[in-house]
Amino acid sequence: MNENLTANQQAIVSLFEKHVNAELAGDLDTTMLTMTDNPHLHNIPSMTGGVGKEGVRAFYRDHLVGKFFPPDMQMQRVSLTVSDTQLVEELVISFTHTVVIEWMLPNVEPTGRKVEIAFVVIVGVKDGKVSHEHIYWDQASVLFQLGLLDPKGLPIVGAESARKVLNPK
Repeated sequence: MNENLTANQQAIVSLFEKHVNAELAGDLDTTMLTMTDNPHLHNIPSMTGGVGKEGVRAFYRDHLVGKFFPPDMQMQRVSLTVSDTQLVEELVISFTHTVVIEWMLPNVEPTGRKVEIAFVVIVGVKDGKVSHEHIYWDQASVLFQLGLLDPKGLPIVGAESARKVLNPK
């Protein structure tokens, strides 16, 4: 852990890592145990998620936990900012679109194309549990990379935007 973090901030980082690891492992019960009794989750670009314990549980069960990304998914943390009440993670995620990703691309069948995209995840914490997640990414860039959006005449870029986050030069 980072020595500059307070004990409370370190606990928030540990909580978030436990939460994400449970999502990736397909462990719905552990994922939900990391959350408050009235959480919410909003994937802003796709307007997917859930509100309240049962709404979030249903969303995780039906669309995310164990179905997070294709098998070749890689996540690279760019930055992590932690306060006493929230965590903000900036990361780049890359994958080949070989499975349906309902939380990110509802109703979009696999295209077999590669995607590299920057994400920002804002996690609220209350009483030692995740109270909310707000997740942002550039959906136009994802759709362009999948061949589903023609960027002609539009201010849209592909994977180079994520690569710029990783290497500003």
